[in-house]
Formats: sequence, C-alpha cells, structure tokens
Amino acid sequence: MYYMVTNRLLRNGTPTHELGLLTYWISDGAAPLDQIGSWSKVTPATFRKALIQEADSFPQILDPERHGEQRHLGIFVHGFNNSWDDAARRYRGIADNTYAAHQLGACVLFTWPSDGSKLGYIPDRLDARRSADALAETLSDLYDWAIHKQNEGSVNAERGCKVKISLIAHSMGAYVTQKALQTVWTRKNQPLLVSLINQMLLVAADVDNDLFASGESIDGSDGDAMANLTYRITALYTGRDSTLGLSAGFKHFGKRRLGRSGLARGANDVALAPDNVWDLDCSPLIRPDATNIHSAYFEVSQSRCGELIRRILRGDDRKLVVAWAEDNYF
Repeated sequence: MYYMVTNRLLRNGTPTHELGLLTYWISDGAAPLDQIGSWSKVTPATFRKALIQEADSFPQILDPERHGEQRHLGIFVHGFNNSWDDAARRYRGIADNTYAAHQLGACVLFTWPSDGSKLGYIPDRLDARRSADALAETLSDLYDWAIHKQNEGSVNAERGCKVKISLIAHSMGAYVTQKALQTVWTRKNQPLLVSLINQMLLVAADVDNDLFASGESIDGSDGDAMANLTYRITALYTGRDSTLGLSAGFKHFGKRRLGRSGLARGANDVALAPDNVWDLDCSPLIRPDATNIHSAYFEVSQSRCGELIRRILRGDDRKLVVAWAEDNYF
C-alpha cells in the first residue's frame, strides 16, 4: 500500500500548489501514483487504521543483534520546485526502491504546496513555513502512537512496536521538517531522550548549516528539537549543488546551506553538532556528468546513493557507512 498526507488545496479532486486543509489518501499502486484517480481519499481514522494494520503485519525483531532487520514506517518530505505529480513520482521511487524492494518497510508521502516552478523559490519558502504545522500534526500523532506502543511493550514485549520510524527530507523539505519538529517538541513539553524518529536523512537540505551548532547543550533551538526527537540525523551534501547556491543567494544572513557545505565546523575542523548528528560528502558518489545534482541522490543512473541511504536507514555504524562509500566512488 501507498500512503499520502497533504495540505495542498484540492481543486476538482486534485492537489494543487495552493495551501489547503490536511487530507489523507491511500493507494494500492495498481495505476501510476501521479494520477489522482489511483488514490482514494480517506478519513484520518481510516488512514491511521491502515497504517497500524501494516505495521502490525511486520515481523518483530526482539534480538538486539538483528535490530537492523526491523521494518520501518518511513516518511518522505519533498523539496522545492515539486508539483504534486512530481512529488508522487519521486515518492514511488523511494517507496519501491528504498523500502519495499529491500524489505525495509512502508513509506508515507507528505506533500506540501510547492509551486513546482524554478522561479518560485521565495513563495515556496513561505509555503514551506506555513506547512510545518500540518506536518507537525502528523508527527504528533505518530509520537502519541509510539509512546503508547512503548508502554505496551514494557508490559509485554510481544505487543511492543514493530517498526522504526524514519524520515527522509529533501531540499526545502528539511526546512518544513525543522519547523515541524520544533512544534512537536514544544507541544510534547520538550522531552529529552525520547526518540520519535530512529533515522533522519537530510538530503541536499536547504537549511542553515549551523542549525545544530548548540551541540550537546539544551537551548530550545530548532536543531535542539530535531536532535532530541531523533536517534541519529545524517546530512548528505555536495558542493556541486548549484541549486543550493541559488538558495544561498536569496538568503543574506551569511549562513551556508547544509546540503551544499555540510555541518558548520569550529576549531580543528570539528563539526558544530551534537554527537547524534553527522554529515557525509556525497560528491564522489554522484556521476561526474550528472545533470541535476540537487536530485541526483535519488536517481539510480546519476548516483550510487541509493544503497548508501538504505545502509543509513538500516542503522549501520557510521564507520561502516563511510567505508562502503569510499569503496564505491566513481
């Protein structure tokens, strides 16, 4: 099954680039997902029930040595310049090639009203900020469900949660995620050491590269919220990303983009970030002749990042991930 949550305004039943109310959709994938006729609009309760049934169908891995085999409930948040059908096509590739094909679990698309225009950067950023509350509502529901399953598991391990929650945010989708998680963290009274998301990937993230500069201190910042609600955050970046060069040009705050420069660094080139946040330069994993660097991470013909992403989601140790990457450079 395929799942979609969107705050795009519906016009003639089709999601547009305008801001609207939150709606929920399910598809069996028999028809192309970029055709709205392949989706069924459902109530929030029906959507939640379908997700819980899918999660309950997964095998439960209780052996700590096999935790990498535990299935995921993933969330994909697309980026700038994505129309609804663009987002649906990208999502299907991730749901099929990253999750389903490798028995990693199921994935949900969160699609916000990007204009789908190369000239729409500033309007998209405004829509991204306005969409954070909609994503926060979805993540808050997941938080409550995860805490409930954790409590059940403490009484009877067989009734515990059978999924890890993962999140892939691309480009400006990282900004939507940043603001949404701050809302969730505040709404849940800023819990410490309670992870909602097991693995978060910020791919070509269009956010400030000093987002996590507070490090291990608790200062209530957006980066603090993200780090405290996530077990591990990985930022994939490349200096070859000209799209994020455009983004930096629109912003005049003197901060580099995380997806182009990696994490901000201090003395001795040490990343300014808490221990559970790290970055990886993917430049050598993207073909030298790649034509769309900003999205190449997801294109099999353009990069070798697909397997990298799967290894990170699976929870492989950072050193093992880096070693694999170094063995698979172009």
